[in-house]
Amino acid sequence: MLHEALRDATRRFQEAGITNAAGEARLLAAHYLGVPATEIFLHLREPAPVGLLTAIERREGREPLQHIVGTAPFGPLEILVGPGVFIPRPETEVLAHWAVEKLNSGIVRPTVLDLCTGSGALAAYIAYEVRHAQVIGVEYAQRAFEWAEKNRLNLHAQHGIRYNIVRGDVLDPMLLTELTGKVDLIVCNPPYVPRDDSLDPEVYADPDDAVFAGATGMDVINKLGPQVSRLLRPGGAVGIEHDDATSVQVQEVMKTEPELYDVQPLMDLTGRNRFVTALKR
Repeated sequence: MLHEALRDATRRFQEAGITNAAGEARLLAAHYLGVPATEIFLHLREPAPVGLLTAIERREGREPLQHIVGTAPFGPLEILVGPGVFIPRPETEVLAHWAVEKLNSGIVRPTVLDLCTGSGALAAYIAYEVRHAQVIGVEYAQRAFEWAEKNRLNLHAQHGIRYNIVRGDVLDPMLLTELTGKVDLIVCNPPYVPRDDSLDPEVYADPDDAVFAGATGMDVINKLGPQVSRLLRPGGAVGIEHDDATSVQVQEVMKTEPELYDVQPLMDLTGRNRFVTALKR
């Protein structure tokens, strides 16, 4: 029965060190039942759905829940994910919301870049909320680029969202030269975690080069300033996500760019400085 499977899954997840053991057990069950998690109680006396027991074993082994169900929620959207692409995190929705507020300030047809787009989550969120924007996601890694393209096609079919994904190195000075000085807003969730071998196992399921950026976590961010300055138009804005220990360093990087000003930290929902924003003169 389903209630027995949930009880067993909760115990096994707790023993495996999973924090939200009961909640994740319910989410898995809801996925395989094809119902919202809030309706699980209506099915407790039914047999466990096909696939659930195998999924419990996979999660017990610390395979990410999002890989098992194949999606990750991001704002109003479900983003397709799996091996080879970074799983979008809830905290990044703060950056997405900041971007949407900036874009809804009267620009007729804003141009937006999502650098290090990964799955395309930020690009998709912005395109969904600001339908008049021209949004372009940039991704270098081939497997992540393929996931971003899957999401672009899937979200266009589901929601009518229109945005583009291009493959390129966000630090290449020749990237999107046709947009030099024309971009209204840039968002970037780059690799920023300091190299560490003691994090939760799920972290290492993400692509290494989408998570870690050298010993300090600053290897990519340290080089972003000139690219941001080149691409933004005067009055344009940038928002960059970073590790919760590097806010001051990221602010200093942006302040070293002569054309950037009003460099400010932005907090996540827990009150930690997790983003830095700036404007171009």
